[in-house]
Amino acid sequence: MYAIIATGGKQYKVSEGDVIKVEKLDAEVGNTVTFDEVIAVSNDSLKVGKDIAGASVSATVMEQGKHRKVIVYKYKRKTGYHKKNGHRQAYTQVKIDKINA
Repeated sequence: MYAIIATGGKQYKVSEGDVIKVEKLDAEVGNTVTFDEVIAVSNDSLKVGKDIAGASVSATVMEQGKHRKVIVYKYKRKTGYHKKNGHRQAYTQVKIDKINA
């Protein structure tokens, strides 16, 4: 059984027991979070729309962290302009406990 959930502007295909990294959520480590925006659920057949109204996915927060640094370098030739920036995106690592469909 798997579900497709949407969080942080992205979609994730998850099954029970999966560990995924999603965009930062406002939750403490060890707390349970619920993803209410379920797009599809598949047990033997795929269900979408009104068939899964009220479906949710519950998960436990395992870690809050930051991804590795991505370098952003801007350069314009012949003008002496160059700018170097770094960015580390924050994430929340969650473990999928139950798919409620």
